[in-house]
Amino acid sequence: MCDHKAHSTTTEPTFHAVDKDRRRLLAGGLAGITAATLGGLPSGAAAAEHASDPYAPPEKAALPAAGFELDLARAALVVTDPQIDFLSPDGVTWEVVGESVREHGTVENIRRLFAAAKQRGITVAVSPHYYFPHDHRWQFNGPLEKLMHNIGMFDRPDTLAALERDSGADFMPEYREFIEDGKTIITSPHKVYGPEQNDLVLQLRKQRVDQVILAGMSANLCVEAHMRELLEQGFEVVVVRDATAAAKLPEGDGYLAALTNFRYMANALWSTEETVARLEG
Repeated sequence: MCDHKAHSTTTEPTFHAVDKDRRRLLAGGLAGITAATLGGLPSGAAAAEHASDPYAPPEKAALPAAGFELDLARAALVVTDPQIDFLSPDGVTWEVVGESVREHGTVENIRRLFAAAKQRGITVAVSPHYYFPHDHRWQFNGPLEKLMHNIGMFDRPDTLAALERDSGADFMPEYREFIEDGKTIITSPHKVYGPEQNDLVLQLRKQRVDQVILAGMSANLCVEAHMRELLEQGFEVVVVRDATAAAKLPEGDGYLAALTNFRYMANALWSTEETVARLEG
């Protein structure tokens, strides 16, 4: 007993001292990286380019590359909310998302991803968003949830009826040949933003998928929420940065907010061009 106490007394301060020294060393290294990065902020022509394009990647990145390598035998394309209410001028959100959708060529870029994934024969899954009459009886909502309920976004009047063609909840006409081919996984609907309440993860696991190429709508809402949950579930996630878009409101640019988090967390951030090349190559 005495020996045990003596051992604890002598070793504990040493352990904490070493730990603190290590933390100081790591913190100092990170501070150096940050200072170098901030010191290397773009100037002149580069600064003008960044000012004109707030979405341009940083000239000097501070975060290390994740070293992601795509393995098509383990990969799936997952598209969130490829629906009329988000991506069509006929949709109820077009006034706030339309500028971003046009700016990034989102509709065509998602179509290219569908086509390339189908041609290559990898798993394709769609995670749609639907609201039924019982969903409108929720007793509390966040700001965006409240707005979606108020404008009838993704509404389906009957849980037992077929999806009404060309309604806001329907898939974009450009994607139907890919989604409705009898092979695409159409998951149960997600209700807020992430896939925690639907069967996406189950469906992917049943296909032995652990890499996800993620695209769809909307960048800072369902795409980001799906990315976060899939990462937590042990998937590697690539986000296709120009196959998404978001609302621009006085509260902020949703795409810019999401892009920052994609850079921080995704295993890779690719353009549609890069992604298609990897699928075809």
